[in-house]
This record gives sequence, C-alpha cells and structure tokens, in this order.
Amino acid sequence: MAGVNDTLRHSEHLRQHGLRQMLVISGDESWCQHQAEQWMAWLPGDWMWLGDAPHSPLHCAPAAARTLLGREFLHAVFDARSGFHAEALAALSGTLKSGSWLLMLVPDWSRWASLPDTDSLRWSEQASAIPSSNFIRRFQQLVEQDDSVALLQQHQPFTLPPLPTSADWQADDTSEQQAVLDALLSSEPGISVIIAPRGRGKSALAGRLAARWPGRCLITAPAKVATDVLAEFAGEAFEFIAPDRLLALSPEQRPQPVDWLLVDEAAAIPAPILRQLVPLYPRVLLTSTLQGYEGTGRGFMLKFCASLPQVTLRKLDQPLRWSANDPLERFINQALLMSDLEPAAEESTLPLQFSFPEQSDWLTQPETLSAMYQLLASAHYRTSPLDLRRMMDAPGMHFSLASQGNTVQGAMLLVDEGGVTVALSEAVWAGFRRPRGNLVAQSLAAHGGWPEAAQLRSRRISRIAIAPEQRRQGIGRQMVGQSREDASGLDYLSVSFGFTAELWAFWQSCGFRLMRLGSQHEASSGCYTAMAILPLSKQAEHLHTCAEKRLQRDWPWLQRLVHGIKLNLPESDDRQLNEEDWRELAGFAWGHRPFEASFGALGRLVSECQSDLPLLNGAMVGEKSAAELNQHFGLSGRKALLAGWRQETQRALMSLDAAASERWQSVVQAIKALS
Repeated sequence: MAGVNDTLRHSEHLRQHGLRQMLVISGDESWCQHQAEQWMAWLPGDWMWLGDAPHSPLHCAPAAARTLLGREFLHAVFDARSGFHAEALAALSGTLKSGSWLLMLVPDWSRWASLPDTDSLRWSEQASAIPSSNFIRRFQQLVEQDDSVALLQQHQPFTLPPLPTSADWQADDTSEQQAVLDALLSSEPGISVIIAPRGRGKSALAGRLAARWPGRCLITAPAKVATDVLAEFAGEAFEFIAPDRLLALSPEQRPQPVDWLLVDEAAAIPAPILRQLVPLYPRVLLTSTLQGYEGTGRGFMLKFCASLPQVTLRKLDQPLRWSANDPLERFINQALLMSDLEPAAEESTLPLQFSFPEQSDWLTQPETLSAMYQLLASAHYRTSPLDLRRMMDAPGMHFSLASQGNTVQGAMLLVDEGGVTVALSEAVWAGFRRPRGNLVAQSLAAHGGWPEAAQLRSRRISRIAIAPEQRRQGIGRQMVGQSREDASGLDYLSVSFGFTAELWAFWQSCGFRLMRLGSQHEASSGCYTAMAILPLSKQAEHLHTCAEKRLQRDWPWLQRLVHGIKLNLPESDDRQLNEEDWRELAGFAWGHRPFEASFGALGRLVSECQSDLPLLNGAMVGEKSAAELNQHFGLSGRKALLAGWRQETQRALMSLDAAASERWQSVVQAIKALS
C-alpha cells in the first residue's frame, strides 16, 4: 500500500517531468470520501472539488464547470459517486498544472455500470435517472487498460502505477507563443483567430498582447471569472466588458479609441453575437479551444471562421502547463473522444455499404462507432461529451453509417419520438404541459398546432455528416433513403434545422415537406428554425396536407415575423375564419398557446372583427414591436402585453359568435382539467 512518502516522491517526479495523473477511487461513499481526504492531507495544493456537495474550500458544482475556463489549480477531485458529468471532467482536467493529481470518486467497481446515474437526467429525457452502462463499461475498460491511471478499490491491494517516462520538459518554453505574439503585434487591421487545445497558453498570449500593445485593448469573454489568466498577464491593461453589455451600447457610448477587441473563449459565445462583435473595432482576436468540453471548437473553426472576411488562423500545439506526453490529457481525450476530431481524408474505390449499429456496439465495435462520433463532431457547430453520453446510453437512439471498407464516410444519428397520449398531446397543444423530449413531435403540437403530430410515432434525424471529400455525391440522400427503409412501423421521419435555401433544397430532395417555420433565430446558427417531415403513413400524409394548407394561409402574416426567407407557396385567397382558426384562437385566448404560433389566425381575426382591439391591431396592423406597445399603452412588460392580447381575443371571439366561443372555451378548460 502506497504511503505518504511514496506519494510525495511520485508527485515530485510528475512535476519535474511536466506530467499529471489520474487516480480512480472506487468503493462505498464514505470510504471514497476518507481516501480523498487522506490524499488531500498528504499533498499540498489547491484541491478544487468538483461535485454536487462541497468537501473542500475550493468547490464547483458540475453545472458551473464553465466558470473554470481560464483558471489553474494544483490537484483536484472529480466526484462521480452519484453522477458522471463528462463536460465537467473535461473542463476540470484542463485547469490542472504539472504535478497535479486528478482524483475521481466512483461507486463500487463491479456495480457502477448498473447503478442509476443522476447525470442521465440531462441527456436521457427520462423522468428518473437511468444507468449509463455502455459509457461506464467503456470507461472502465480504458482505465484497466491504461497503466498510467491508478485504480484504488475498496478491499483490494493498491500500489502506485509505474512512474511515467517523459523527455526533459521545459516549463518556460514559450517560443511558439512568442512567435504568434510577435506576428499579432505587427499585424494589420483584421481578424485573427487562435485555435488550440487547452493548456496551450491562448489566454496568456491574449493577456501579453494587451500588456505590450502601445494603444488600447478591450477584452470580452463568456464570463469575467473565466479571464483570470488573461487578466494576470494583461496587468494594468486589463479592461473587461461583457459581450451583451458592449452590444447594448450605442456607437457613441462604446469605448473609444480601441485598437484590439480580444474575445477569449470565443466559441462559447453564440455565433450571432460574435458576428455583431467582430466589426466593432479595427483588430479582433478570437481565441477558441480546439477540443473544449463545451464542444464548440471544431465547429467554430469550420462554420464561423469560414464566414468571416480576411481571417488569419493561427494554431498553438505545444502545451505550457504540462508536457506533450501528459498521461492525463491523453486519457481524457481518449475517454471522451476529444482527440483527432477531424477524420483524415481517405479515398477508396470500395463499394459504399450501409449499416445500422446498435448502442451495444460501443463495446464490441468501438473503432467504428468512435469514427462515427468523430465525423459527426467534425461537422457540427456544437458537439460535446453530453452528446457522447446520449448516443451511448439514452433510450431511442439509432445510428446509420455509410462506409467504404473500414472507413466511415457518412454518419447519421436518429431519435425516436412520438407515441404521446391524446390527453397529453392536447395539453401540449394548449400550452399547459411541456414534458421533456420529443423535440419535433412536441413542437409541431405546441407551436405548429398539430397535437396529432405528437401522437404519431416518428423518428427525428438529429444529425447527419458526410466526409468532406465525399460530399455532393448523393450519400446523404442515400442514407435518408436507407433510414426510411429501416423505419418500419413509423408514421414519419422528421428533421429540425436552421433554415437556409441550400439546406432546405437538400431536405426537399430527400422527400421532406415543410411543416413549420419558427419566428426566433437559433442561438448557434442565427437562422430561423424549420421543421419538416417525410410521411410514411396515411395519417402522416393527411397531417402534412393540413399543415401545408395552413402554412399557405398563414404565410402573408408570417412574413412579418421571418425576414429574408422566400418560400414558393401558392397564394391563398382563403382569408375567412374557419373551424381550424377557431380552435387555434381558443387555444390562445383561453389556453397558453404562444402569440407567434397563433399569428396567422390572429391576423384573420383582426381583419374580420369590428371590435375595438388596440393591442392586437397595434401588433397585427400597425406592426409595432412589443416594446413599442408596452411603452404606448403603459404596460409593465411582455407578460402584461400577452395577457392583454388574450383578453382582446376573448372579447373578439365572443362578439363574433358567443355560442361558439363558450363551446371552445369549455373544450380548452376540459383539456386543462385533464393535464
């Protein structure tokens, strides 16, 4: 059994060679706690404790792991005894300096994979916690196969692992960072981007730029607490402003003169906000983590930077806080599939083959499913360890692969949806309930106005990716066709995407038909959300026929909410209120249906009703914003305005047909009573 002296000598060796190591402590809760406290007493350090309950002066809840960005610690504990928050583990490991131990507390080794994991409440869409057997078993396999990971089990003998070997490490070797800094100091106006894995000195470099620049630099980031390292190196030149605060200022109010806007951890800021930030000042530096726990780095580079003019992309490869051969970084990257996220291009003359792996294949075909995940991660703006957990263990996951030999050329993730009871789907339609899961099926009920969409059984295409060298070869359409053939017993396939003409043309070519267009921009893409289905049953065909007619009738009004989108829809001359409109208006008036979801029906109501409807007329005819209406009528905010809209709708319906109004009010009240 290793004692304090052995542990101290081992830790000193790690420090001298720029290495960090993991110790997994497995057993009863109290025993694990005692072992962690013993190690904390043996080794002086910061000992950041990441877990639901604080057991150290430095403590962070898993949900707040983002606040650890840009900070440094010596030693840490990751408490996974009740739940395994993978993104928090990745974030914590990136904060540890050389010589650090990362202690992981886990349940009994033999029972761990079968125990409910509280973290599953974030990704399983289940009412209660479920085991995450595939993820945990794979993690255990990796621990047992890696000689650099120490495993301390209750009732089992323990010795420290062999001392890792490493080439001589120079902790102060900043030559790579210095070369990039020199280039930035002499750069012309424009946009510079630094993308690198954690621990490469991005924040320090940005701080040094602020300190050495002869003029003024302004610093922004997702959170000020995450700029500790940057602030340390910037010294007196550190001047921080939050992104939303900067954008809220008028041009006259913004800090001036400013030569550089330094955006630290830029990939954690929504793309629409970044697009507004980059034109504000002559020089902009965006730093982003290549393989961050938030899962935005690779997609940030591919999607956002490609859309900017005159971008200079720079990379940092050499770590500063640890050696290039660090065992902790290697293990975390392998366990969470955060390394080599951009698959190497491979040409093949082999025929294309399609397959449908199962979740259990994560244990039997790890190379194939890892390649699938890496392809999906390389193509999407936000892919994180949360997605990995969901793909491994969440119920209702389906995979589709297109391969040439052992090379994955196309990958698709699909999720089962629907099958909701009539009572629940009606409650969702009325706005009284919004249970977890069923993204498209629920949205078609809650926003599209079709509760039957949630009752039918469907499968949503969550993500699709094609290897870059294989794109525009029809592989995506073939994969959709294969998934259609594999959808026996389902009513429709669905997809939700940020609407662009190019994307919609692709989904149309696959047989999808538009069901609804949202009025809000997606946070990541900045596009309006679109939802479409590929009908597989007569019920789904009927559903789309009804939705298509409604979209045609609503489009003259919806164009006021969604700007810059052209749909080739035949013009509808049906502008009179019908039974479907009464149903929609009743759901808005006496239920909780959203204003935007009822926009078309409300427009027709205002056109037909002669009653005094100042708030509705102001929005529908005057096209005034909510803020303008609140100011004009002296309302306290959006909630008061919405209540006013509902009351006016009630009065208008009663003036048109009191008997019908009472009947529909009773229908909505009955739905509420059953919800």
